[in-house]
Amino acid sequence: MRRSRSSIAWGLALVGLVAASAVLAPWIAPDPNRQDLGSFLAPPSAAHWLGTDQLGRDLLTRLIYGARVSLYVGFGAVGLGSVLATLVVILSAYFGGRLDLLVQRGVDAWMAFPPLLLLMSIMSLVGPSAWHITLVLGIAFGIQNSRIIRSVALSIKEHTFVESARAAGSGHVRIAMAHILPNVLPTIIVVATTGLSTVILTEASLSFLGLGVPPPYPTWGGMLSLAGLDHMYQAPWLAIWPAVALSLAVFGFNMLGDALRDLLDPRLKGG
Repeated sequence: MRRSRSSIAWGLALVGLVAASAVLAPWIAPDPNRQDLGSFLAPPSAAHWLGTDQLGRDLLTRLIYGARVSLYVGFGAVGLGSVLATLVVILSAYFGGRLDLLVQRGVDAWMAFPPLLLLMSIMSLVGPSAWHITLVLGIAFGIQNSRIIRSVALSIKEHTFVESARAAGSGHVRIAMAHILPNVLPTIIVVATTGLSTVILTEASLSFLGLGVPPPYPTWGGMLSLAGLDHMYQAPWLAIWPAVALSLAVFGFNMLGDALRDLLDPRLKGG
């Protein structure tokens, strides 16, 4: 328990740092596209703490605004995916039969393809934008994690309090929403928190490939792809700092998700 609380503290610290930077970006950093024409590929200095890129733009400022894009896409996709997965999967697990069979075969068909290749194909069709990548990643997140929510819903469905509610005359939708959903909610929270790191990393991968949020919005993956690769040997900080920011965000969400799983899963208490 003490280890879980320590992990939560460290996870919250890292996540809080990224979130605070994203929220306070307009007040703590200037325009991320503002150029300093006398400082092209300048190393870290008092004027530019993390250096500048090939266009004279402050790297720290672009990292801060990149956090806004990552959190916007991450929270948006995870929220959308969690809601869709919860509504569809809980109802299908409760009613069972053909509805559950149809939903599970759809999940099987989606998971039969390599995830990144499938997302690349979809993004190339719909076009890169913040809304499109949030929508696509949200649907993908919901489908990929639906099996976890379904397994918990199926186990809760067999409990005696569900049978008591049915015997008392409660309708099917009321039982699913008022009795099964609250008991599945801890699992949904853990899955969503842990999945945030995966969604952020996937968004960075798509941006690295040019299929994420398009310029002029700065993204960590885009910074690694455009400036980081072309000028890596001349200005290594262009690749180092976006990678560090991405690693810290992913590590923070992973720590927070694992600690919440240890606290909320009764099977892991005392382990």
